[in-house]
Amino acid sequence: MSTTPGGSDKGGTWGPRDVAEAWDRGAMARARAFGPATERMLELANVTRGARVLDIAAGAGDQALIAARRVGPTGYVLATDVSSSMMDLAAAAARQAGLTNVDTRVMDAQSLDIDAESFDAVISRFGLMLIPDPNKALTEIRRVLRRGGKVAAIVFSTPDQCPYLSIPHAIARRVGRLPLSTEPFGEFRLSGPGVVEDVYRSAGFHDVAVHQIPTRRTFPSVSAAIEYAKALPVRELMAQLSESEQRQAWDEIEVALRQFDGPNGYDSPCMLLIAVGRK
Repeated sequence: MSTTPGGSDKGGTWGPRDVAEAWDRGAMARARAFGPATERMLELANVTRGARVLDIAAGAGDQALIAARRVGPTGYVLATDVSSSMMDLAAAAARQAGLTNVDTRVMDAQSLDIDAESFDAVISRFGLMLIPDPNKALTEIRRVLRRGGKVAAIVFSTPDQCPYLSIPHAIARRVGRLPLSTEPFGEFRLSGPGVVEDVYRSAGFHDVAVHQIPTRRTFPSVSAAIEYAKALPVRELMAQLSESEQRQAWDEIEVALRQFDGPNGYDSPCMLLIAVGRK
């Protein structure tokens, strides 16, 4: 297990160490919500025993570790991310799990320092939509894939199908009087009909398909859902608001999310998309 030494942490929202640690603490919630979709992504990417797998925008490495168990000791997984803090967590998680077939490297997906045609499969879970130029990233991904290799990426569907993310974003933008883009932003950049398919095809991928995977976002309570949201999903957006605007926004967000409060705590629907393409 290795990490690139001295990597600069240019991960934006995901760069600071406290954010990385908050992300690490949310591992169980993510496993509940995204575990089945992650397994489906690995199946669609043909991540099998002995395969060499590249994980793009790997974050804390949840899916990289699952992939490493799938490929076994004869396979190999390289987890990459622009955030060195996240890569530190991924490296620690792999060590703790006793996995020796995983490496981590601080790397920008838009400029991969990787030999051409050196991986059998590429995966990305909730990373592709946050890369500034996803077309450039996919072009690089295609370069490092072997002929016949597949890329599979999980992204969020449209805002109306992902209220846990879209409601806080909408309220923060309204309260902060931030520009309301006519195009999907952030987590929803690739959510529109045909959008992610077009990006894949423009990068040269064939047999492009998108699979819808329904899931639920669940937390023990609305307050727990709010605490997780404060640490991660809307952190960067909230930073653009004044302290009083932030207080107002969080008060309104809590009220809005109470519609999903039930006997078992917070529970809202969430539709995921898995986009697949072949080189």
